Amino acid sequence: MKVLIFVLLLIPFLAQLVALPLVNKIHPVILGFPLFHFWLLIWMILTPICTWIIFLIQKSRGELE
Repeated sequence: MKVLIFVLLLIPFLAQLVALPLVNKIHPVILGFPLFHFWLLIWMILTPICTWIIFLIQKSRGELE
């Protein structure tokens, strides 16, 4: 489980910082946003979801007491 928690913490970090130069483009436009802004918007939504999953894992294991 600790590996899963580490991966869930690592994925948003890598997506927002490491992969950012790869998506630093104006085209394509997705839902009216350039690719760069759409990428950041998606990860602003997905990062709290990853954190919530980590919370649920730790809560089920009794590590939050």
